[in-house]
Amino acid sequence: MMAKIKRTKNEMKSQRDALARFQRYLPTLQLKKQQLQMEVRHLDVKIEAKRCEEGSFLNELKGWSKLYAEPFDFNKYVRLEKVVLVEGNVAGVTIPVLEDLIFAREIPDLFESPLWVDEGMDAIQHLVRLRVEQLVMRKEQQCLYEELRTTNQRVNLFEKVKIPECEEAIRKINIFLGDQQTSAVARAKIAKNKNIAHEAMLSYE
Repeated sequence: MMAKIKRTKNEMKSQRDALARFQRYLPTLQLKKQQLQMEVRHLDVKIEAKRCEEGSFLNELKGWSKLYAEPFDFNKYVRLEKVVLVEGNVAGVTIPVLEDLIFAREIPDLFESPLWVDEGMDAIQHLVRLRVEQLVMRKEQQCLYEELRTTNQRVNLFEKVKIPECEEAIRKINIFLGDQQTSAVARAKIAKNKNIAHEAMLSYE
């Protein structure tokens, strides 16, 4: 609901100044919204591509595991030790960026482990990397979605509320001040006519 406005020249100036600010800032918000939408679409494609890459790799592992079906506990020899993240910036939004994955590896006993164990350890690292990359991208996606939601709300606020409110207030003040001016002119004419009539009467006395 629009707040009650004062129908004065000072209020007219305040409303015009506010309208100018909103109209000046709105294009910046609209541009940011477009940039965010573009980045979100681009990121959606990257996430889907990474998901497909993981799926293809898992299919490869199925064939590989059939050839090397001998059970082996990889957890003793390879594990993710640290995820290194840095801050990035996309369209003014701070996002997480995966800089590195640090794995701890131990060399199995060559006499007690299968010949393919090194390939298996490499495969596990690659699979973990694919999954961490997706997790980080989804976190980035959440950041972009949240900023897009906020920016969209601001665009709607300016377009559908603030600017129309200022325009309506200016219209009402204009009408009121115009009516006031018309009334003042009418009163001045009436007063002038009274003076003329009074002077005419005096001239006949």
